[in-house]
Amino acid sequence: MSKKIEKLFKSYREQLLHLAKLYGVVEIKSYARSSKRLSIAQLELLLIKNRIKLPINRSSDRAIAKEELKQNSIRNVYLSFAFIFLVGCLITMRPYIKNVVNEVKFTYVAEEYKTPKITKSKKAKKKSKIIEEEPKENYDNTVSLNAETTSNLFDDLGYDLKGVRAGQKVKPIYLTKLPKDLKTLGDTHKKRDLFIKIILPLIIDENNKILDDRKKLFKILGKNFNTVGERVWLKRRFKEYKVDDQDLSKLKMRMDIVPVSIALAQAANESGWGTSRFALEGNALFGQWTWSKKGISPKNKDPNQSHKILQFQVLKASVRAYKNNLNTHKAYSEFREVRAQLREEKKQLIGLDLTEYLKNYASIGEKYVRILNDIIVKNSLTDFDKAEMLPTKLKKGLAL
Repeated sequence: MSKKIEKLFKSYREQLLHLAKLYGVVEIKSYARSSKRLSIAQLELLLIKNRIKLPINRSSDRAIAKEELKQNSIRNVYLSFAFIFLVGCLITMRPYIKNVVNEVKFTYVAEEYKTPKITKSKKAKKKSKIIEEEPKENYDNTVSLNAETTSNLFDDLGYDLKGVRAGQKVKPIYLTKLPKDLKTLGDTHKKRDLFIKIILPLIIDENNKILDDRKKLFKILGKNFNTVGERVWLKRRFKEYKVDDQDLSKLKMRMDIVPVSIALAQAANESGWGTSRFALEGNALFGQWTWSKKGISPKNKDPNQSHKILQFQVLKASVRAYKNNLNTHKAYSEFREVRAQLREEKKQLIGLDLTEYLKNYASIGEKYVRILNDIIVKNSLTDFDKAEMLPTKLKKGLAL
């Protein structure tokens, strides 16, 4: 095409103008309308910018080379910025990637300890309906590991209480049932440590859920207008925490954690460190009473009493029901008031500061408080009040 143009036009300039007209170069048209005469070099540069091939006898190779260098330089600058941004992202994401790798590692190890899924007959399923107090979740794959297997699992995953006391984050491993042979462990210290390792992640996980809700509540309270979704969320929380008059200050007081040391001490006392019949048969860690047909009847019960011990399909449901009990029952209103006062004073919630307000949990009253304090002190459970969970995105932790 460029050879044909050379034959039609006398000068190189005319060839350039014809190409500009042929391809409709807007810049050259505007210059023509303003009667401004462009030099050959300017015409060449404008054609190059519009990606139009020049005739063979172009006159300003130096200017063209300069323009091409400029275009390449701009492209290189953009590529450099993109590369720097990518490196920065990789550096920022490194801790997260490391956590994910660790999660994959201990998830792989734990899979070796899982037993095959056991399917129940239709008749058995009818007998194991989930009670009202439990969350509506699927627990078909629940297993009960023996004490030795559970201990080996924790060792393989690098989960030990010494590390947690030193600031190591708790591995998100949620056992659905206690080892049935826990009481056969001869070493009392070993038995108690294993029990704490099993229950600790369950307690922290429930506390984290409460803290997430509490954070959302404060965000809603700080707004002048709430969305439909936020109002629905509030309505559900009022129901969950049994605030019938929809008093926000009351909801704020009830929606809070139970110190880890208190929950561990009460679970240890009420379940006999995980060896009681109620804990092994019904995952009942906290000895809560019920008058429904789904509970477990105590042996040698007072004939005048008709209560049973509330049972659950999994341990996590027992922890959740316990938190709801302390956060809603009128017997623990003083506990909640003092806890709220500690919050107002910006103090950390420590178990030993609140045990005296749980005397109504058992009929022995003040003696029960002394028992809890003794368990907390002798087993250094206050060390776990600051314990945190290792963040995870994999199936919300590892459930066994």
